[in-house]
Amino acid sequence: MSKGEETKERILHQAAELFNTRGYAGASISDIMRVTGLKKGGIYNHFQSKDDLALQAFDYAIGYIQKCYGDAVKNKRHAGERLQAIIDAFYTNIKNPAIEGGCPLMNTAIESDDTHPMLRQRAQAAMDSWRNMVCKIVKKGIARGEIRPEVNADEFATVMISLLEGAVMMNKLYDDSIHLERAIEYLNNYIKVELQV
Repeated sequence: MSKGEETKERILHQAAELFNTRGYAGASISDIMRVTGLKKGGIYNHFQSKDDLALQAFDYAIGYIQKCYGDAVKNKRHAGERLQAIIDAFYTNIKNPAIEGGCPLMNTAIESDDTHPMLRQRAQAAMDSWRNMVCKIVKKGIARGEIRPEVNADEFATVMISLLEGAVMMNKLYDDSIHLERAIEYLNNYIKVELQV
């Protein structure tokens, strides 16, 4: 990796954390300069605008999370184990985040809802990717006889993701991890008892 590529990656990581903790609207170019230690020209040497940096920083954060999910499931063969591995990876990332500030997908989805259409599109694409991953695991599990045939893969994906993200919101609101722990215990029990054959 060249020095320029290293600098760009460092900016992306620091900007991803800044946007994830302060929000896109709440982070000024001065804040970005402060956390990166670079002048405006040094930042704009790598990015066309604050919008360009925000989009690339979001992609950087989501790319890291997607890699965590991919790594978690790669050695798991059974559909139930693969779903539980995604849940475990989600929990690990919330408890020990590589990108500070909570779930970048949830944070971006909430902030960009009406204010930043391009970030909203990126958040939708990231959510589609996560939902598709869960659906694919469930459908493959049904085909292999590991998951009950009457399970609706899309419905399960919506409930699983909503439960996890909602629990993160409650964790933040109450500053208490019990909500996420309960959600994970519920999902793991549901996968073992209700979902699997």
